Amino acid sequence: MLLLRKTPLALALVAPFFASSLAPQWAHAEPAPAVEPQAHRLREITVSATRTERAQDGVPNTVTVYDKKRLQQREARDLKDLLEGEVDLAVRAVAPRFSAAGASTGRAGNEGINIRGLEGNQVLMMIDGIRLPQSFSFGAFSSGRVDFVDPAVLASAEVLRGPASAQFGSDGLAGALSLRTLAPEDLLTRGKTQAGFVTASALTVDRSSALTGAFAGASGAWQALVMATLRQGHETRNQGDNDAANSSRTRPNPSDIRSRSVMAKANWQIDSQHRLQATVDARRRQVDTEVLSARATSLGPSTPTAVVDLDAQDRLERTRLSLAHQWENLNADWLQSLKTQIYVQHSKTRQYASEDRHISPDRIRDGRYEEQLIGLSSQAQTQLSGHRLSYGIDLSRNRISGLRDGTVPPAGESFPSKPFPDTDYTLSGAFVQDEIEAGNFSLIPALRFEHYALKPKAAGYSGGALVSLSDQALTPRLGLIWRASAGFAPYAQWALGFRAPTPDQVNNGFANPAQGYRSIGNAHLKAEHANSLELGLRGKLAEALRWQLSAYENRYRDFIGQETVSGSGTPADPLVFQYINLAKARIHGVEARLMWQPIHGLQLSGAIAKASGNTERDGASKPLDTVQPLRANLAARWELGDWDLQAAWLHSAAKQANASSSANNFLTPSFDVIDLGAAYRIQPGLRVFAYVSNLTDKKYWRWSDVRGIAASSPVLDAYTAPGRQLQLSMRADF
Repeated sequence: MLLLRKTPLALALVAPFFASSLAPQWAHAEPAPAVEPQAHRLREITVSATRTERAQDGVPNTVTVYDKKRLQQREARDLKDLLEGEVDLAVRAVAPRFSAAGASTGRAGNEGINIRGLEGNQVLMMIDGIRLPQSFSFGAFSSGRVDFVDPAVLASAEVLRGPASAQFGSDGLAGALSLRTLAPEDLLTRGKTQAGFVTASALTVDRSSALTGAFAGASGAWQALVMATLRQGHETRNQGDNDAANSSRTRPNPSDIRSRSVMAKANWQIDSQHRLQATVDARRRQVDTEVLSARATSLGPSTPTAVVDLDAQDRLERTRLSLAHQWENLNADWLQSLKTQIYVQHSKTRQYASEDRHISPDRIRDGRYEEQLIGLSSQAQTQLSGHRLSYGIDLSRNRISGLRDGTVPPAGESFPSKPFPDTDYTLSGAFVQDEIEAGNFSLIPALRFEHYALKPKAAGYSGGALVSLSDQALTPRLGLIWRASAGFAPYAQWALGFRAPTPDQVNNGFANPAQGYRSIGNAHLKAEHANSLELGLRGKLAEALRWQLSAYENRYRDFIGQETVSGSGTPADPLVFQYINLAKARIHGVEARLMWQPIHGLQLSGAIAKASGNTERDGASKPLDTVQPLRANLAARWELGDWDLQAAWLHSAAKQANASSSANNFLTPSFDVIDLGAAYRIQPGLRVFAYVSNLTDKKYWRWSDVRGIAASSPVLDAYTAPGRQLQLSMRADF
């Protein structure tokens, strides 16, 4: 990555040229019937890799596509379940064992997606081209990202590996998760003017039930869709067996979980070239937890602060309104497509905890994190002889705020207080990409210029001097595909990426004079950088068997971390903490994938991924704990008449001691998990589905969910994955 230190003159020069085009539209191809040739079943369309429609095997990197049919075949309760079988992905979700004012363990729910060893805000997450809220943590407050989405509203999901900054700007150091919600045209197929569905499901893993309904209609130039999803359940089960109501407990803490998601869309086909689409969607999720694991094992005069009871109420919400315009004229000379989207999105997380203590005063903690995003995204396409040129702009402003409140604050503090000042976080980017077809070669160069700025506001902030920050980045990408023969295609991609600092990293003003420490902002904080190379081979045999081998080398620098920069830890000379650029990292790995359809209706697939990574600071190197151990899977699906049968096997190798940063960490043993599923079409439009996960009731731990836990912990069983579980669902289409 190249950082520029001057006024973003380049953006001012190119913005008029890129004006009034449209955000990426999320392509969807109707799934082919089971009886069609295998090529139609395997060559899904991806949009996230290049922001244009390309076959999945026609991009120079690794992309996973979940289309509408594939999503329906799994009926996942959340994105963690949906991506569980991917060998190089993980969604972190730690067992909730948090406290009121100290640990935030597990409170973030499904925190974020891990792609090839990086996670959190280093992975870009978007829904309909709009960024999802960032994760944030401070003390006992911890807000994740994945629970802002219910899979029931999705029409497709794409996972892009490798830096995504050339396409989308900041945050996609490791890759991107691009989600597209259902639209009227997804239901109004084959000339229908009215269509819909109702789905009901029940799961034993959290004793939950869900109900989803959708209806779409068309009249003249208008199409519309309305849908809603309701879920209610309880804590996710594990394989702990200690039911004690104190810190020795290994069973999950009792929880009541409720969520609702609603969405409405309207399309207006103005004429043969112009189309408008308006979208409103909202999601609310609430979790009420009785945190039995926070209770003390004994009470007495010597334990005045011992916890007698802790109850928590956590709420998250996200509301979005967007308006998209599309103009298309394939016969035009120089400009065939203009697409424009404007949007606003509001998200908020509130976490409340009420703590009853033995002798000391009872405490309340009330934390909030809020984002208000407004933006415009635009894209145009020009088709030339042997070229497809794409170019556009992305503009957004995110007003981010946080608040800490409650009773009995720590010594030297007062409530309410802000963990960071309210901040306007602005991104302005322009990109250009050329897809060049020359004989057996496809060359895809791309270049993006991005300017980011963080402007804090003083109102209500008492953490010290305010720090403003702005910078620029230029991120190129170059991809190459060589179709050496009909069944053999090597490819390569080199890409740079970056992630701008977050407001809480730039301004982390906090002080506790009585305890002798404080934190300060950093006006010189730089963006994190990525330099990635992926090399691969794709092949096929008679259209029935397709395979892919890939190897990648990702190097990162300027990783941001909070460190002690001065002080001795006394009230007169407090320790001073500051976020600084301190570490480099390197992750490299190899992957193999295979898909085979020996006969019509039967599809076999397999994958294996092995990665290793390390960080380097001050010349010292240590393993990068976010890298997963070796994983492999095999899956089979047989569509036979009215039956759809599926089976999956997932293997994870043991985490090795030389791959962990601490000798005290618990290292997960190897495990094998088998899942079985069956669907039966009772009649056209009516389908029942059953899915058994962890068929053998295997006791195991996922590295993503347990890393950092000490091997000596007496409650290791609290972090186990669920045992044997059953899911039942029914779907009626009309």
